[in-house]
Amino acid sequence: MQLAPLICVHDVESSSRWYQRLLGCQSGHGGTKYERLNSKGRLVLQLHNWYEEHQHGPLGNPQLRPYGNGVLLWFELEDYEAAVRRAADMQVEIAKPSHLSENGNWELWLHDPDGYMIVLTSPLPDQATNTS
Repeated sequence: MQLAPLICVHDVESSSRWYQRLLGCQSGHGGTKYERLNSKGRLVLQLHNWYEEHQHGPLGNPQLRPYGNGVLLWFELEDYEAAVRRAADMQVEIAKPSHLSENGNWELWLHDPDGYMIVLTSPLPDQATNTS
């Protein structure tokens, strides 16, 4: 099984560039209405224009804020430290600076251009060493 979240954004192309730069992923579709972002050949995130209905109708109400209230997009990254540097270079809005979590991995909490909460994490420590 693979989870492939889809979020609605105001500017698909701009959001795509933002996520590609932050996560080091690639465009798998492109366009102004819909985007598929891939990492190592796997779909990791879909972006959909708020106002594009396609055949399914609207996917959300862009007037309701904050977007994704109670939902966090969690990205475990092998290159966590590089992603933290990319976030700093991009001057993203930080919600919680890089810190060691209670699980023993590193986390950085931030907001994307539409206000969604994004969490970047390093991989969890090897479970074989955790015997508690």
